[in-house]
Amino acid sequence: MNTNDPLKNQIFEIIENQIRENNPKEASITYKRLMDLGYNKTESKQFMSQCMAIELLDVLERKKPFNEVRYINNLKALPKEPF
Repeated sequence: MNTNDPLKNQIFEIIENQIRENNPKEASITYKRLMDLGYNKTESKQFMSQCMAIELLDVLERKKPFNEVRYINNLKALPKEPF
């Protein structure tokens, strides 16, 4: 087991909850769009997880509030890597 596996699993769970609950709605829209582009379920969630990881890093390490606007903009830009 990789030491990052628990964190990866937690982020995947967040993404799955967002898709299921349609909150934010851009999560389910992005997931469907990535699937329509030919990415499989895991690949789509991995892309989305990159966006979430950026926000969690700011919250946990930099003590900044979750930036939902940036998160949504990064989701909309996928599969381009988030900034």
